[in-house]
Amino acid sequence: MPESAKGYIFAELEVTDPTVFHSEYMPRVRPVLDKYGARFLVASDTPQVLEGDRVVKRIVFIEFESPERAREFYHSRDYQDVIDYRFRSARTHLYMLDGIEG
Repeated sequence: MPESAKGYIFAELEVTDPTVFHSEYMPRVRPVLDKYGARFLVASDTPQVLEGDRVVKRIVFIEFESPERAREFYHSRDYQDVIDYRFRSARTHLYMLDGIEG
C-alpha cells in the first residue's frame, strides 16, 4: 500500500528583530506546531544558494502528516493568534507544498 502524501511548509526568513522572534514568536509557535504534529526536517542559519541570485539568511522546512494538516495548521486560530509576532520580527517567503504519494 503506497504511503500517503505528506504536507510541508518551507520558509525563507531574514530575522529582523531577534528579541521578538526568539522570545515572543518561537515560544508561542512551538506548542501550536506540536498540536498539529509538525516535524522540523531542516532549520538552518547557513543555507548555501547554489544557483540564482539570492541571499537567503535562514530556512525552515517542516513536515505534516498530510497537505490538509499543514493547511489546517496555517489557517488555525491558534497560529493566526501568533503569526503577527513573526510578521513583526522577520521578513519571510513562506511556501505550502504537497508531497508525493508513495
